[in-house]
Amino acid sequence: MISNSQLSNQPTSSMSYEQTKRRRGKHKLFIGMAPGVGKTYRMLEEAHQLREEGIDVVIGLLETHGREETAAKAIGLEVVPKKLIVHKGVTLEEMDTDAILERQPQLILVDELAHTNVPGSQREKRYQDVEVILEAGIDVYSTVNIQHLESLNDVVVKITGIVVRERIPDRILDEATEVVVIDVTPETLQERLIEGKIYALEKIEQSLQNFFQKRHLVALRELALREVADNLEEAAETSTPNGQFCCVHERVLVCLSTYPNSAQLLRRGARLATVMRARLYALFVENPECFLTREESLHLETCKHFCKEFGGEFIQVKNANIAEAITQVAQKYHVTQVILGQSQKSRWEILWKGSLIQKLVRYLKDVDLHIIATEKNPPKPLR
Repeated sequence: MISNSQLSNQPTSSMSYEQTKRRRGKHKLFIGMAPGVGKTYRMLEEAHQLREEGIDVVIGLLETHGREETAAKAIGLEVVPKKLIVHKGVTLEEMDTDAILERQPQLILVDELAHTNVPGSQREKRYQDVEVILEAGIDVYSTVNIQHLESLNDVVVKITGIVVRERIPDRILDEATEVVVIDVTPETLQERLIEGKIYALEKIEQSLQNFFQKRHLVALRELALREVADNLEEAAETSTPNGQFCCVHERVLVCLSTYPNSAQLLRRGARLATVMRARLYALFVENPECFLTREESLHLETCKHFCKEFGGEFIQVKNANIAEAITQVAQKYHVTQVILGQSQKSRWEILWKGSLIQKLVRYLKDVDLHIIATEKNPPKPLR
């Protein structure tokens, strides 16, 4: 389990209604790599503990999906009745946000945060209902799977081949008071599926051949852990003076130039990023007083293409001071590894003007510098 707790993880038990109205509720988000990891069960487990401590806990919306253990865990907790909505002659059920606001519990439990509300509802998405509840000063516990994050949609499609239609904006994760990863191994999750603890028996084999393939689960698990690690890191950054915090992830920055060896540097950086499971960035510092030739522009476009192929982010800035520009970018993106090509300057130029590497050693105290040897007479720029 990874937990990001910026505030107390328990609702306030001694606040009056007027006091509660003046503050935004706390949001604790239980996140997992796939259905069946135990997010809802864990949420209910914590709810019972808080109820025993005197906290007014109520279920706003619970989706058991026929799982007996989950349904049994909900026994003893008050449930706000669902709202009935008639759509095209069919009566459908949805969470009753107005009833929750009227009930004013200290803590409300809301399952399946990415759910799309039935047509005719006051709001389109369940997370929007949760935001209204939080604004009313009510604390919320909710659940979601990693594949429902908006920014990860394309990645999830590549991993599983499945397009996830129901998504939540990333800011929901960023704004959460606390985020908890409910983590199990892919093997354990597959065992639960086979035992019928996740889906009905007729869906098991199909699920094993599709979403619940081991390679999918391994990738989704890593995605969930890394996403919440990012969330932890951002929280540490905002709460630590002068940005002096420990990075969770390695980040590789490849410094490019108009010299043809940039492709070689990018390949070396991509290999390092793969080994370290790090994010890859490529930086080109453009001198604002100089114009790129057509050949140099083509070379730069080739570098951008390579960077994209390697899954990296290309950054281009204007600054006459290269060392300053690299330092600023490295600090902004929390870079831990910087890759540079061997200097093309003569010894006299280095003695007279100083070495870029020497400057970076002074400026970047906690960053590893990798100097890649290059040919003295490099070939013509890439086209």
